[in-house]
Amino acid sequence: MATNATTITREHERDLIAQAKQGDRVALRELVDSHKERLYGFIFRMVRNQHDAEDICQDAFLKAFASLESFSTEYRFSTWLFTIGYRVCLNNLRRKKPVSSELDFTTLPGSDSGDSNDILESEDAAKAKSMVWACVDRLSPPQRATVLLFYKQELGCHEIARILQMPPATVKSHLHRARACLRELLEPMTDRAYETFRNFAQRAG
Repeated sequence: MATNATTITREHERDLIAQAKQGDRVALRELVDSHKERLYGFIFRMVRNQHDAEDICQDAFLKAFASLESFSTEYRFSTWLFTIGYRVCLNNLRRKKPVSSELDFTTLPGSDSGDSNDILESEDAAKAKSMVWACVDRLSPPQRATVLLFYKQELGCHEIARILQMPPATVKSHLHRARACLRELLEPMTDRAYETFRNFAQRAG
């Protein structure tokens, strides 16, 4: 899926939605281009399969446009779109075999590795981030979605609550449990990976 997203203002977005409701295909295309990159990034992190992510994105847009008349401009279009995408993600994940919650730590570099000094700083940091996101993939779908929306999409708890259709307190609980789970998974890993996680978790306090 192409990822040439554009940024639009809230006012312009409302104009596009009004035009799209009248069947304006150019407006529909601009809405797609404005949101497809963020939506695809979120969905891919949820399902971890490029083909499935592309299908889910397409399905989410089709469902959104099919019910566009019911959309209220009181909310952001992205919030509504992510809600639809999340529902389709859950349906997809229910049909798939659950991902094991176990990580094979023997395949990951240890902090006491003899050749650790030979690893370039950038490579070390990239591996640490990779370990963090590998652990995120082991979270339950609601926890994973909460973490992705909070850290990757930089959304607040109240907007996440609207997307996931749960109380803000539940969102905060998911963040708390997800951080605890990540902490437990990452402690046996490299010092850099755990430090990356600590920095990653600071935003939530």
